[in-house]
Amino acid sequence: MHPTPAQPHRAAPDREIESLAEFDEVVAAHGSLARFRIQAVDLTARTADLLRLDTDGAVFLGCPMSPEAAARVRSSGALVFPPVPGLPFDPYRGFVYSPDELFESLAEGYEATPDARAYAWFQRTKADGDVFSSMLRAVHDDAVSDALDELLVGARVVGVMGGHAMERGTAAYAGAARLGRELTRAGYTVATGGGPGAMEAANLGAYAAPFADRMLDEALRLLAKAPSFRPSVTDWARSAFEVRERWPGGGESVGIPTWFYGHEPPNAFASHLAKYFANATREDGLLARSNAGVVFLPGAAGTVQEIFDNATPNYYESRGEPTPMVLVDEAHWTTELPAWGLLQSLARGRSMESRIALVDRIEHAADAVKRLGS
Repeated sequence: MHPTPAQPHRAAPDREIESLAEFDEVVAAHGSLARFRIQAVDLTARTADLLRLDTDGAVFLGCPMSPEAAARVRSSGALVFPPVPGLPFDPYRGFVYSPDELFESLAEGYEATPDARAYAWFQRTKADGDVFSSMLRAVHDDAVSDALDELLVGARVVGVMGGHAMERGTAAYAGAARLGRELTRAGYTVATGGGPGAMEAANLGAYAAPFADRMLDEALRLLAKAPSFRPSVTDWARSAFEVRERWPGGGESVGIPTWFYGHEPPNAFASHLAKYFANATREDGLLARSNAGVVFLPGAAGTVQEIFDNATPNYYESRGEPTPMVLVDEAHWTTELPAWGLLQSLARGRSMESRIALVDRIEHAADAVKRLGS
């Protein structure tokens, strides 16, 4: 497995500092930390700066620092939220996750990874109803939302919705992968629920976008040896990292998974993983950030819910800018689960009417997104 890559350096929005490099830039440019928000930055090597700078109105969120520095910044008007010991995650984190971070220690088995340990912590603290733990979960999820918004500034995001049951080695999985590849090559940022099945397939396609077409064909054959995350998440995840190691430097995409469903591990092909404890926050956030459209692959209750969760803001959109909605598989959405008819009825006479489409084949989905969004 590759080591965790360095997070991209970005200018701090407003007065946020989220990396040591940003801290040093602010100190050099302003000579003051007054009213800045410093988020999950290890400041143990910056004691000299903390002892001399103005920190009035500053807020330090989960920043390790020397006791001397902590006492001084508090006395100078700063509010300090210290790191919380013993957690398998950082509630104040400034960036979304990477697959390498969540799957660290996979060589020892999935149970040893930060992802599995965070789920175990969630199950334990959810059961005992500890208010401090629920507060930490809320702080974490808010920090992840903030990081995700910063990551996606200026991006044209297309959500791909589909279930976790779709297995590697199937025609449906290959089709979802080709969809992710085509959307990425067209300049969109693919966003999924970040889990296995159709979600992994779309993220895989985005990862494959910079390579020749045959790379995806070969990757699909390799992954088919571990078709599902059941019975072994370890084998399923290892095969994905083997593909990444054979073809490093793939295209970027976003996954938005949740620890609420512990049986759905995140996939290794989404370059950025915004993982939440609260599933409702995760689902609403995924649809809300899909500003260039959403593709709905065949699914069951969860996908039906997502269709109408997405349709609701489109229905009430008063500025004439609803996001495209593309449903894939005519028989599924008109006969097996006839959501298409109800969606058409809702859309009739409203601005969203020209932004919905039903396509019979997944190969037509990307073109439909482009057409509806033009």
